Amino acid sequence: MRLDGDLASTPAHIRDYPWHGTRAEAARIGQRVTGEVVSVDTERIWLSLAATEHPELWTFLKGLRAGEVLTGRIADVQNFGVFVALDEGPPHPTYPGVGFVTTPELSWKHFEQVTDVVRSGQPVRGEVLAFDTYNGEARLSLRALQPDPFQVFADEAEVGQQFPGVVTKVVPFGVFVRIADGVEGLIPSKGVQPGDSVQVSIVELDRDRRRLLLTRVR
Repeated sequence: MRLDGDLASTPAHIRDYPWHGTRAEAARIGQRVTGEVVSVDTERIWLSLAATEHPELWTFLKGLRAGEVLTGRIADVQNFGVFVALDEGPPHPTYPGVGFVTTPELSWKHFEQVTDVVRSGQPVRGEVLAFDTYNGEARLSLRALQPDPFQVFADEAEVGQQFPGVVTKVVPFGVFVRIADGVEGLIPSKGVQPGDSVQVSIVELDRDRRRLLLTRVR
């Protein structure tokens, strides 16, 4: 892309295309386009066409800060996450909501289906993680505003302590055992199946990496 004016000699590239239509429709050879500069490096300038297509949404998203708390309602539930219609700010031109929560950010607890933890129409509070310029979304986390069950468990547990548990998953390097709500540890051995009850002892507890190594007590 060639820019007008004093920047004509500086290469420019499109980072974010409009949310409607195809890329071919948005930027044809010889077509004049208007975009907002979103990044500049030593070799090129990056433009966003989506920013000028819906400036009110772009302005709202750029004003968000990581750690800020937003409220809204679950607008759509998918296997990969949920869309949130925010209480404040403009609507999204394409998606059911401007807020989006990926599946891992829904809850600290283990769950099989997204609908196990949220439902359509449910009011929620989410912490802002980032502004997704490609999709024009506010990436949110619901679990960031929930107590981390692993850290709560680690406050009271210690190496050598024993717990009853239930095997949840068998993997090539061992089995995972749930010993508290939202807390699972690894036994690096097999011989049990999902659903089996076992007695385990803590071998290692790593708070920073949220890892728990267990051994089976026979």
